Amino acid sequence: MRITFLLVLLYFLALTSCKQNKLHLTKIEGKRVEINNTIEASPDIEAYIKPYRTHIQNDLDSVIAYSADTYTKSDGELNTAIGNFMADAVYQESNPIFKSRTGKEIDMVLLNYGGIRSILSKGNISKRTAFELMPFENSIVVVALKKPQVEDLVSYLSKSKKAHPISQLKLSLNTDYKIIDAKIKGEPITDKVYYVATNDYLYNGGDNMSFFKTNDSLYDLNYKIRNALIDNFIKNDTIQPTQDDRFIQIK
Repeated sequence: MRITFLLVLLYFLALTSCKQNKLHLTKIEGKRVEINNTIEASPDIEAYIKPYRTHIQNDLDSVIAYSADTYTKSDGELNTAIGNFMADAVYQESNPIFKSRTGKEIDMVLLNYGGIRSILSKGNISKRTAFELMPFENSIVVVALKKPQVEDLVSYLSKSKKAHPISQLKLSLNTDYKIIDAKIKGEPITDKVYYVATNDYLYNGGDNMSFFKTNDSLYDLNYKIRNALIDNFIKNDTIQPTQDDRFIQIK
């Protein structure tokens, strides 16, 4: 009986002590573990992954097209051949998918200048080329926008003074970068819903493109921009894009 009472008392004191002396985290410590060539590779792991690595390298390096020249994103002020190619490729590969799912057409494409991460060199094109151009895991989405949001989009382009890749949109500016003319598929912007293809990064506000958030609906095509480029390379065999008049400044 005395032992039982003592155990109960000890339990009560321990419980009371825990309540009165709560533990608090005061400091987190860590240290840097450097990974460099001084760390020896595991022969067993190397042997296991070698066939997979070889297969991936062979697939990435297989030739799928040919570039007629070298193209860079600095080739033009408001539109470039490489940017035009990427936006047109997204339109050409995405529009059939979007139409098969919704019965609607994509009206225009907008990508971002900063998303072009490499040049397109003259010569053979492989799948690795597409990974260099677009190393990010960005997927294509189609956003339904009304006239006010489309006008905000066009205004954004005129003020940015950058060669953001566009397709199916034609935009002319004056010497003060004010909009002279804006047409989508050759028609003036009207009170209708426009289906704009872009990437999920821009849809989520990347590059301050906030106009995408006020939309009627969103369609995720579950199709990466990189894959669209690869599919377009394969279909076209020889890549020879041009800088044109889709986005110009009239001086």
